[in-house]
Amino acid sequence: MIYVALALAALVVSGLTLFSGFGVNTLLLPVFFTVFPNHPELAVAAAGVVHLLNNVFKFTLLGKHTRWRTALIFGIPALIAAYVGARMLTWLVRQQPWFTYEVFGKTFTVLPIYVIIGVLMAVFALFDLMPRLRALRVGKPYLLPVGGVLSGFFGGLSGHQGALRSTFLIKTGLTKEQFVATGVVISLFVDCTRISTYLSDVATRAALGDAVWLLVTTTLATFVGALIARRLLKTVTIGVVRTIVGILLLVIAVGLAAGVFAR
Repeated sequence: MIYVALALAALVVSGLTLFSGFGVNTLLLPVFFTVFPNHPELAVAAAGVVHLLNNVFKFTLLGKHTRWRTALIFGIPALIAAYVGARMLTWLVRQQPWFTYEVFGKTFTVLPIYVIIGVLMAVFALFDLMPRLRALRVGKPYLLPVGGVLSGFFGGLSGHQGALRSTFLIKTGLTKEQFVATGVVISLFVDCTRISTYLSDVATRAALGDAVWLLVTTTLATFVGALIARRLLKTVTIGVVRTIVGILLLVIAVGLAAGVFAR
C-alpha cells in the first residue's frame, strides 16, 4: 500500500514542479518525512536519490547545451560546499531535542534538524512566492563561486539548491537551453557529492538499500507525472498553483519546526 501511496504522491509532486516553480527535491521532501518520520537524514537522502536520477535523465536530454566553463566555475565550489552541508546534516541528526511540549494530551518533540530544515523550506518557499525575492538576480560573474558555495552548502544540508543557483546563473548570458543544462550539471555535482556523503553512514546506506524499490517506484512516478503535467500545461493557471503549493510548503515548514513530524 505504501508503494501505491508514495507513487501517487510522487506523480502529483512531479506534475506540480512543472507549474509551481519549486523543484522535485523541495516538494518530495515532505512526502519522505512521512515515510521516515524519525529519520530526517533518510528523508533528505531518499529525496536526493530521486532528484539525482531525475537530473541524470535531464542530462541525457539536454547535456549537449551545457556551458562547461560556467558549470565548473560554479559547480566546483558547490561540490565542496555540498560535502560540508551533508556533514552538517549528519551532525545535526545526532543532536539532542531542544525541548518537548504537550498539546491536547499529545507530546511534540522539537528537534534542531527539523527546525533548521523547516526554516530553510519556508525561506525558499518565500523565494518563489514573493515577486521581489523571485526577481532577485546577482549579475556579477566573479560572484559565481560565492553562489556555488551557498547553493552547494544548502543543497548538501537539505537539498534546497535551485533557487540560489538560479539567482546567480540567470544573469550570465546563457540561452534558455544552456541555463537549464548548466543548472542540471551543477545540480549533479551537488547531488553526487551529498548522496555519497549520506551513504558513508552505514545505517543510512542499509536503510536506503532496504527501500530501493520504493525509490525506483517514486522515480518512475515522477517521470510519469512530468509527462502528464506537460500535456496539461495549457489548461492550468500557473500562478494559482504556485501560490497554493507555496502556502502548503510554509504550513509544512511550520509543522516541521514545531515537531509535528517527529515521533
